[in-house]
Amino acid sequence: MSDENNMPRHVAIILDGNGRWAKARGMPRNYGHVQGAKNVETICEAAYKMGIQYLTVYAFSTENWSRPQDEVAALMKLLRNYMKTCLKTAEKNRMCVRVLGDKSRLDEDIRTRIQELEEATKNNDGLHFQIAINYGGRDEIVRAVKKIAEEAEAGRLKSHEITEERMSGFLDTAGLPEPDLLIRTCNEQRISNFLLWQLAYTEFYFTPIPWPDFTREELIKAVEAYNHRDRRHGGLSSG
Repeated sequence: MSDENNMPRHVAIILDGNGRWAKARGMPRNYGHVQGAKNVETICEAAYKMGIQYLTVYAFSTENWSRPQDEVAALMKLLRNYMKTCLKTAEKNRMCVRVLGDKSRLDEDIRTRIQELEEATKNNDGLHFQIAINYGGRDEIVRAVKKIAEEAEAGRLKSHEITEERMSGFLDTAGLPEPDLLIRTCNEQRISNFLLWQLAYTEFYFTPIPWPDFTREELIKAVEAYNHRDRRHGGLSSG
């Protein structure tokens, strides 16, 4: 394993392949989602022990509402249970948890659990763990632009004051470093409307392994691949 100096500070993961993993085993798709949720806890612990400081996972996109109604209902039930589990895990591992996305479409009890989870863990000094729920990159940018327009209409913001840095402060990820490495499982090679603004200089790593089978060893492989690349910033090689 490479030395810690080359450890990506922030890793983002698109958790793909839960349904296909379950189907390959003759099980319903929801079984895959349950196993995938369990794996999140495993990878959170592995990431923190490796020296990764920030981990962001894509759990439920704005497009996921178009899935079959029974699958969406099962995912929401899983989300409710996961919020409870996540609180216990956060207490044990001192994780600081934050939920990204438009929470307004979620049921009130889920919004309450999210608020309680964020409040209870906000001062924790372990892994910074972000979960994207009802999240879409374009939606996030639109919501940010609306906030900027409101500030401008109220006379609190002038057009010349709108910089990349100020724009970043209106996004769901305000205050977080941008991801160094994006991992997508199950061999899909696209970003699917995830962190469109934040991934501008991120290294991408695609693996055929479906998310429920993605282990600590697979995470190490991804980090090693990241370390073998000639990192460039602004078009200039850092090596």
